[in-house]
Amino acid sequence: MKITKIKEVDIKETPHKVDVRNIYNHDNAQVMHITLRAGESLKPHITPVDVFFYILEGDPHVLVGEEKIQVSQDTIVESPKDIIHSLYNETDKIARILVVKAPRPTAGTKLA
Repeated sequence: MKITKIKEVDIKETPHKVDVRNIYNHDNAQVMHITLRAGESLKPHITPVDVFFYILEGDPHVLVGEEKIQVSQDTIVESPKDIIHSLYNETDKIARILVVKAPRPTAGTKLA
């Protein structure tokens, strides 16, 4: 059994400059834990695999394609591969999101 404590995983250096931690990284999937403080966001980008966002905490806005909506805790938002997507925390509270990419991408993410 492998147990991962999120707070013990190093913050990954990304162009987004936010708290992103790679907590699961295998051929079948990749899982990132993202913490967005008030006013933080990801840069719009395109991922070469399907992605879903599971909202652990907060009420972030999620952009998928042309649609941007605010979602709440315990919500899953799907984003198909090769489409622009992003996360925005436009509130004054923390937002925590699990991002699942399946399968694990072999090509890089492109900023839009």
